[in-house]
Amino acid sequence: MGWLGFEGKAVLVTGLKNKKSVAWHVGRQLAECGARVIWSVHTAERAVEARKLLPGAEVLVCDVADPHSVEALAGELERRAIVLDGLVHSIAFAAYTPKEDGTRRAFHETLRADFLRAVDVSCFSLIALVRALEPRFSDHASVVTISISTTRMASENYGYMAPIKAALDSAVVFLAKSLAARGVRFNAVNPGLLKTSASAGIPGYLESYLYAESATLRKRAVQTEEVADAVLFLLSHRSAGINAQGIVIDAGMSTNYFDGDIVRRATRVEEQR
Repeated sequence: MGWLGFEGKAVLVTGLKNKKSVAWHVGRQLAECGARVIWSVHTAERAVEARKLLPGAEVLVCDVADPHSVEALAGELERRAIVLDGLVHSIAFAAYTPKEDGTRRAFHETLRADFLRAVDVSCFSLIALVRALEPRFSDHASVVTISISTTRMASENYGYMAPIKAALDSAVVFLAKSLAARGVRFNAVNPGLLKTSASAGIPGYLESYLYAESATLRKRAVQTEEVADAVLFLLSHRSAGINAQGIVIDAGMSTNYFDGDIVRRATRVEEQR
């Protein structure tokens, strides 16, 4: 048996979009380690695409914003007699309704409908899935969600998603307490900026990504595979002592904002004005 012990284990991986997504890398690595990977995607159309990417894979459909769909997912797992040793929650969504003149809203102008929908899909979905799937969890199962490296920085282009990720981080703690009697663990992986399809839709993301890369200690951005590695560790029995935590994967970025090269570049710009 491999060091991580995934042989014969079943793990549900949600949020697969394409080969750039965190879910893709997690599921691929789990399969390589001998796990049975069950994929959950948002729509039937996406399921068709997923089956093209993953011939022969078990791909189920679940719209986490629809309670009936969540219950149907649980029912399908029961019908197939699948006992889950792990759940990967890699789901996030945000819609930014522009102002009448087409410009982006400042944070205080966030619309209630936009915010609440994002909370529902990006945060409450974890709670909803756990509630429905708890009977399918094995004792000592592990649940891992994907958050962000920090919710204490007001990144303008990330908008209201940081407060929502803060709620997700808090939900991890409360879920860990709620299922503690069964030994089910909950943790988050909190990566720095990644190259994913979802991030490509964030205004100004490329500039932020390049800055974040320059701020890492190694001067190389965090790789999606590195995030997947951390997820697999938290899913495995090797991390049995880690519970209700958020593991930051940012290549030291949060320690290096005053890097000499960054300071010199910023001050040179100021001098040229």
